[in-house]
Amino acid sequence: MIGQLQGQFIEKLPTQLVIDCHGVGYEVKISLNTFTALGNSNSGTVYTKLIVREDAHLLYGFHAKEEREMFNHLISVSGIGPNTAMIMLSSMLPEDIARAIQTEDVLTIQKIKGIGAKTAQRVILDLKGKVLKLSEQAQNIFGGNNTNRFDALTALVSLGFDKKASEKALERIDTGAEPVEFLIKEALKIL
Repeated sequence: MIGQLQGQFIEKLPTQLVIDCHGVGYEVKISLNTFTALGNSNSGTVYTKLIVREDAHLLYGFHAKEEREMFNHLISVSGIGPNTAMIMLSSMLPEDIARAIQTEDVLTIQKIKGIGAKTAQRVILDLKGKVLKLSEQAQNIFGGNNTNRFDALTALVSLGFDKKASEKALERIDTGAEPVEFLIKEALKIL
């Protein structure tokens, strides 16, 4: 398995990269979001997923592990192949896809080219529980640096508590200095 490539970008197009890794040029399919994230850089690291078919070995590349994780979730859905998953990741950021799945926003997913109503519903049904962690990681990364609150929220949700109610409970107790165990115990008293 090829998990990542690091090297010089010999060729950089909106949907494809050729990366020189110690004299070997790897052709990698990328999303528009990855192309944008790479910017003007001439070298770097790309996280990859190797898809093996009867007629080809295809490498798909991503600027972040979260994007690769979303790609893996999407291709696990019946009717979503690697190319459709790349179209989805080119149309929306991974955290936006995760948010649409969590809120069961069929219309947002359906706006992506090639995704009909039934496929959008299937994506939501198959991935709702799986992308909870990804959407929470995105909130943690982009919404602040309180990892203790994030860990406590993850624990409460995995125990079966409602995410919104858990968030409200944690907001009431968290001042930013409490350990995870304290946050969980105090939130349990409220919930």
